[in-house]
Amino acid sequence: MNKQKIWEENIRSLGIAMFSLVLAIVIGTGGYMLLNDAYSLVDAFYMTVITITTVGFTEVHPMTDAGKLFTIFLIFVSFGIFGYLASAITRFILDGVFRRNLKDYRIVRSIEKLKGHVIVCGYGRNGKQACLELIEHGENVVVIDSEESSIDRIRLQPELLFVQGDATQEDVLNMANIAEAKALITAIPNDAENVYVVLTAREMNSKIKIISRSEKSQSDNKLKRAGADNVIMPDRIGGQQMAKLVAQPDVVEFLDNILLQSTKGVKLEEVSCRGLAECFVGKSIRELNVRDRSGANIIGLKDQDGVYIYNPSPEIVLDRYFHLFVLGNKEQVYNLKQLLVVGE
Repeated sequence: MNKQKIWEENIRSLGIAMFSLVLAIVIGTGGYMLLNDAYSLVDAFYMTVITITTVGFTEVHPMTDAGKLFTIFLIFVSFGIFGYLASAITRFILDGVFRRNLKDYRIVRSIEKLKGHVIVCGYGRNGKQACLELIEHGENVVVIDSEESSIDRIRLQPELLFVQGDATQEDVLNMANIAEAKALITAIPNDAENVYVVLTAREMNSKIKIISRSEKSQSDNKLKRAGADNVIMPDRIGGQQMAKLVAQPDVVEFLDNILLQSTKGVKLEEVSCRGLAECFVGKSIRELNVRDRSGANIIGLKDQDGVYIYNPSPEIVLDRYFHLFVLGNKEQVYNLKQLLVVGE
């Protein structure tokens, strides 16, 4: 039995127990009023409560034999009801339902406050690896998955927020706060579902960056027409990687060490020139003197037309629309960012 069914069964048991308790109080109050004309509504309700709870207080008015028999009946019934109620509450707590749903409520509140986060649809092999990489780079991640087993694995990762549901549905994407997300990765192992996710996400947030997994080469163009910015084929990438390890093993290992290692070491990072200091506008890369002043190296850039330039010439003039690709450790990259903004 999955956790959703356990939750529904426990809620049903609690509902039955509470209804039985209320029903017993109603029957008890009515019974005392019928069996003894001296009992007012408050008196009858009071007698019912002290009888059900077996506190042992004195009767409000002397009882007839019928009243005594009714009291005995009410006591036995209340024992059964309280036993059932205690059992339902115990199951509710021991099954972890209350704790889990309280945690889920907090997760929902946390997601509502997010801005600039990344949504990952599907927590399979590719989705899980994407989440690990994003967390390592300091990104806030919200995972969407409909499988209970996947959600159980996500719960073991305290850094991950999640929404359980179908990522092709607008309400589920809204729960993941797609309006404030900066990117969406759909790693569902079904191209048709990925197309639906891309279409829905693009309609809900026209500015979001969408990266989709694709199993078949025929799906590549469909996903791009649907609105995906990039389409990744894991099988193709895996094959290319294996071939390159034969043809250019040292080059591949060198790049892997840069791209896949921990963020504590040397890394390749994109640095925007949007906040470029006024003193550098119209100046060349040579005048920036990156290597001596920060320790980092500029190994490429993307200009205002989206053209990539590799190993750019020192004479290239800087522009606020440029994106620099920088190689260096965490401190060196930070120094370069400060240099570009402050200008000293």
